[in-house]
Amino acid sequence: MKAFKLIIESFRFAWSALRTNLLRTTLSLLGVTVGIFSIIAVFTAVDSLERSIKDSLNFLGTNNINVEKWPYGFGGPYPWWTYLQRPYVTFDEYRFIKDNVKNAQAVSIFTVRGGIIAKYESSSTADLSLLGVVYDHKDLYEIPIEEGRYFTREEANGASNVVIIGHRTAEELFPAISPIGKDIKIKGLKYHIIGVIKEEGDSFLGAPSNDDNIYMPYRAFQKIYYSGRRSGVEPRITAKGLPTDVGLVELEAELRGLMRKKRSLKPKEDDNFALNRPEAITNFIGSTFDAVSVAGAIIGGFAILVGGFGIANIMFVSVRERTNIIGIQKSLGAKNYFILFQFLFEAVFLSLIGGGVGVMLVYFISFASLGSLELVLTTGNIILGLGISAVIGVLSGIVPALMAARLDPVIAIRTTG
Repeated sequence: MKAFKLIIESFRFAWSALRTNLLRTTLSLLGVTVGIFSIIAVFTAVDSLERSIKDSLNFLGTNNINVEKWPYGFGGPYPWWTYLQRPYVTFDEYRFIKDNVKNAQAVSIFTVRGGIIAKYESSSTADLSLLGVVYDHKDLYEIPIEEGRYFTREEANGASNVVIIGHRTAEELFPAISPIGKDIKIKGLKYHIIGVIKEEGDSFLGAPSNDDNIYMPYRAFQKIYYSGRRSGVEPRITAKGLPTDVGLVELEAELRGLMRKKRSLKPKEDDNFALNRPEAITNFIGSTFDAVSVAGAIIGGFAILVGGFGIANIMFVSVRERTNIIGIQKSLGAKNYFILFQFLFEAVFLSLIGGGVGVMLVYFISFASLGSLELVLTTGNIILGLGISAVIGVLSGIVPALMAARLDPVIAIRTTG
């Protein structure tokens, strides 16, 4: 109990010393403020940028494996010429996988064609993306219907001329009426609108948005575009793994076996297809931003190092100024740890105040408008900033505090400052 009271008394002495030398305190904490601001600002910007990019890639789906012609390539030379002669995946291969796969919740095949123009009477809208999908596509990718409905299985299998349109298409072609039940023209063919997708808004870096998409049954899409070489249309088979299949190891092995069997590949022949994981893109992005964070931390570290030296210098000056007071306190029975805590707490207070101001500056900057990029100061970054400040305070104040605690009371009392 006595030790606790002494610690509280040390807090009081430290706080009183900081208030007495307000100008010096302010100048001392500026270095820590700049350092913490630099580090936390970099971390906040990198975290926000990474989150925005990953959110914009949500259209890739989760827990999926894609069967495609081209493999993903990151971080090095991409030997595209070795994949050029590979065949595209086909609807028959999709049916074969769907009928035989055991480690998948759902299987879909879809394809996309951009630069589409849709017309309704005398109105038109351009730069749309037309997606040909099967009925099970909704089980792998989110298609939030705002009005109307999704395809029935009969419509999908029967290649019915029905479509689900995005929010922007609905607004531009039908500004004052409901699009449901109306007919639009795509490539000269009529399609009956059965649904409208909820508005998503612009995504970061212009990633694909459902606002500009038009969905139709895969077989109906094939009436317009043949999926194959030199057609500009590449189909993709996607399988969604089971929750119990950690890492999708079983699904990947099964897909590889089924595709090799369907394409009659011999044991010594290489795969002529790619099994791509969408999370590979987000993992690559994450590793890239980790490197940026490290670089930012190093730059900010130099700034906070200067701030730490500034606090240490001020603490040495403070010990010298209060040497006489230290001698009086010791002569009255003050313990060494009381003197130690007094100066150590002062250094930590100084550093925490500077760090807190730096974090507050980052918080205010997070309200700045940066278009589709939203800066968010996370609780983790706040704790990190204050934690670094506390550590810098301890490191900067420990040596001056030890010097003060070890002063001889007789010599200290004789010192005049």
